[in-house]
Amino acid sequence: MSKIIAIHSFRGGTGKSNLTANLAVTMALQHKRVAIVDTDLQSPGIHALFAINETITGKTLNDYLWHRSSIADTACDVTSHLAIAQGTVFLIPSSINADEIAKIISKGYNVSLLNSGFQKLIKELELDYLFIDTHPGLSRETLLSIAISDLLIIILRPDSQDFQGTAVTVNIARQLQVTKMMMIVNKTPIRMDFSSLKQKVEKTYNIPVAGILPLSEDMAQLGSSGLFCLQYPDHYLTKILHQVADKAS
Repeated sequence: MSKIIAIHSFRGGTGKSNLTANLAVTMALQHKRVAIVDTDLQSPGIHALFAINETITGKTLNDYLWHRSSIADTACDVTSHLAIAQGTVFLIPSSINADEIAKIISKGYNVSLLNSGFQKLIKELELDYLFIDTHPGLSRETLLSIAISDLLIIILRPDSQDFQGTAVTVNIARQLQVTKMMMIVNKTPIRMDFSSLKQKVEKTYNIPVAGILPLSEDMAQLGSSGLFCLQYPDHYLTKILHQVADKAS
C-alpha cells in the first residue's frame, strides 16, 4: 500500500530538503518506487540536490497548478541520472523562474489541486512512497500536506527557537488528527549528549525521535550539490538515514 510522507520544519535552515531527498533515495535503494514533490513554491531548491534544472525536467509543479500540464507530465524520472541500480525515483520540482514564483506569491493557487495531484501521482506512477518537501512554517499547502500524510516527519535543530516553533507544528498536526509522527534532530553539535537530547525531545513532544544527526563537515562541504547517501554510502550519517528509512517504511 502506498504511503504519503510529509517532511516539515517550522523554520528554514534545518536541512529539511536535504534530508527529504536523501531519505527518499535511501528508500528507493530498498527496491521501491519513490516520488518527491517540492511544494516549497516560494523558495524551491530540492532540484539542486539532483543536479538538474527546468531545461532537463521540462515541466514543473507550477505547470500543473496553472492547468498547463497534467501532474504526471511534471514527474521527471531521475533514476538513470542518479545511476542507481535498484529502485525508481521521480522528482516533481517547483519552478525557479522569478515570474512563476512572483505569480504564486501574488495570486496564490487552488491548494485542493495538490491533494488530487498527489493521488494521481501515486496511481499513475505506481508509487510505494510519495515524499512531500513542504514550505517551512504553516502555509496553506503545508497544512494540506500535513493533513493528508500517512506519516509526518518533523525536522528541528537543538535550538530554542526551533523547539518553540516545533511545538506549534505538533499542536496543529494533532488538531488535524495526524496519527503518526516522527522527529529528526539535525545539525546537532557533536559535543552534545545525544541520549539526553533524545529524551528531552521525546518528553517535550511525546513523539518518537527517529534519528539524531550530528553536524557534519562532509555534508557541509558537499554543499547540496549531490545526494549525500550516494556519494558517501559508508558514512555514519548515511547509516543513520538507513535506520530512519527502516522506521518510516
